[in-house]
Amino acid sequence: MNETMTATPAQSGATANAPLEKIALESYVPPAKPSLVGLSRSELAGRLGEIGVVSAQRKMRVQQLWHWIYVRGVPQFADMTSISKEMRQQLEQHFTLARPEVAAEQISSDGTRKWLLRLPSGDKVERAHEVECVYIPETDRGTLCVSSQVGCTLNCSFCHTGTQRLVRNLTAGEIAGQVMVARDRLNDWADRDTPNGGRLITNVVMMGMGEPLYNFEAVRDALLIVSDNEGIGISRRRITLSTSGVVPNIVRTGEEIGVMLAISLHAVRDELRNELVPLNRKYPIAELLQACRDYPGSSNARRITFEYVMLKGVNDSLEDARLLVKLLKGIPAKINLIPFNPWPGTRYECSDWEQIEKFSEYIFNAGYSSPVRTPRGRDILAACGQLKSESEKLSVRERQALRAMAMTD
Repeated sequence: MNETMTATPAQSGATANAPLEKIALESYVPPAKPSLVGLSRSELAGRLGEIGVVSAQRKMRVQQLWHWIYVRGVPQFADMTSISKEMRQQLEQHFTLARPEVAAEQISSDGTRKWLLRLPSGDKVERAHEVECVYIPETDRGTLCVSSQVGCTLNCSFCHTGTQRLVRNLTAGEIAGQVMVARDRLNDWADRDTPNGGRLITNVVMMGMGEPLYNFEAVRDALLIVSDNEGIGISRRRITLSTSGVVPNIVRTGEEIGVMLAISLHAVRDELRNELVPLNRKYPIAELLQACRDYPGSSNARRITFEYVMLKGVNDSLEDARLLVKLLKGIPAKINLIPFNPWPGTRYECSDWEQIEKFSEYIFNAGYSSPVRTPRGRDILAACGQLKSESEKLSVRERQALRAMAMTD
């Protein structure tokens, strides 16, 4: 049987028996000296109160810190020249401005950059956790693809990240910190000149490792910082959150974050989507699309993007295109067709280009925008569905053994 066809009964049975959601192996353990990155203004004020800053001064100090952290992007308190030396020393004694550490950088032939970012593991003897963050430069924009988890809660069969375990959720500081690291590497802070005279990072997409809506609060808090007009200042209309369909948190996203929404759809029949996106067994297509119809603020000017990966012989027929148009009727939508990016061990293949064009033409003629996403960063495994960190390489048994050794030494 051709590998590009739908699963055999045995494969389908394996998919059906697979857990819908993975359990995190670990939870975040804060360092003794915490970073201020990722805290809201009220949380910053609370931290300042803990170190004895009187209430009458806290609002001013928070404004100063917010500006230095998110407008200037300074990496250390000593750089905050508008704050007294005594206050800077006090901050240095109790806090850091740490963001994720760049463990490796790769630059694709098309200009795409991928950073492997190292995070605290919460246990000194363990391998540090790692996530990937990707910058995609284009003529009219620069898009940063940000991760929300180490690994992923879900098990989407075509996605490389979905093959690894869920290690833990990222904190708000680790999510916002990815944007800050990218600005560091690109020298893209507001007080610095760039080659094109404007900002290099203009758009943010929560499409990296992880399912953002299974880490809702941290993602929300981070994106509110990223979109803050007095800080990083990326418009909410230039931030897109992509979900595989965690229905209860879709409306919350519109109400509490207010960013653009993208849905990883990939199939028009429940039986196929159950295989490609097993979460569909919990939140089937009809329920997912109703949540999209109810999404606050959606309109022709703020359309929901439906992502559809093109898999040869699986979901790319003209009948699939017809059903897709029928399903989305009444939803302000655009359909983003994504040529499948192969990764080692996958059994899927990318649809033939001729078939992708026929599929796109049918959708366009039905009145929907149907751009075909240009594959970027394939040579460095930075393209859609290819992100995968090294954090999963220690097994649970290995982690337990290391902890046991740490307790006996």
